[in-house]
Amino acid sequence: MAGASVSRSSLTNLTRIHLSIQRLKMKASMIKMKASMIVVLTGLLLIAGSAAFATDSPSAIEKTFDAPHDLKVTVKETGPYAEAADLQIICLFKHKPGGDTYQGSAKDTDEHLHGILSALRNRDEFVGELGETILFTPPNGSIPAKRFMVIGLGDEKDLSLDSLRVVGRIAAREAVRLQAKHVAWAPVIRDEGNNVLDVGETGRAFIEQMLSAYETEKRLQAQGLAPDFSIAGLVIEVGPTFFEGAAKQVGEGIESMAAKLAQRNAAPYSSAETQ
Repeated sequence: MAGASVSRSSLTNLTRIHLSIQRLKMKASMIKMKASMIVVLTGLLLIAGSAAFATDSPSAIEKTFDAPHDLKVTVKETGPYAEAADLQIICLFKHKPGGDTYQGSAKDTDEHLHGILSALRNRDEFVGELGETILFTPPNGSIPAKRFMVIGLGDEKDLSLDSLRVVGRIAAREAVRLQAKHVAWAPVIRDEGNNVLDVGETGRAFIEQMLSAYETEKRLQAQGLAPDFSIAGLVIEVGPTFFEGAAKQVGEGIESMAAKLAQRNAAPYSSAETQ
């Protein structure tokens, strides 16, 4: 009898120990589940916070302005090898026999285009006189732009804001002639080793004259002197260092030129009656 009593007592103790172990395992499992939930929730909060920061940050990677004739002008942190434009435009100085400077986006763009830019210049097939243009279709798989245009800046020593005003007028007229609805432009002046001009002022000089020339194109169209066509958007490509200054100057340039265009002589260009 005593032996039987001891056995029952031992069994009871073992049962209690087993139940205690099971309870501990359940508690540990619940702690792990809570810890996992905390990690997941923390991750979601971090993602949400990052998204909010990216949306509300004043250092956004692009800024868009409304320009005359429903043209959207966007200043964007990107390079001329990355924008999916109908027409991508850059500027290059007159070729130097001793060698041209390629750095930053100028170097990257030439590499993406498999050396087309440097080949044309080194062979003197694109000299780069002020206002000179050359147009080609990028090789398959090289860059997303459908067509690529280079506009010459002339001798580097002669560079001025007037040079960019010439480029702006050419860009508008060529975009209309080629019927390019989405246009992108990068000066790449800094990436050719020249820092004479402020990047913001460069963008302003370009956009003011681009809008002026585009206004003339639209008036010719309205008077039946040219086929109807509208540019939907223009992207001005800049590096991260110059984004804020460029966006400010371009915005001011658009506002200033819009006011001037509103005061432009609205009389027909031709004295003949339109049919």
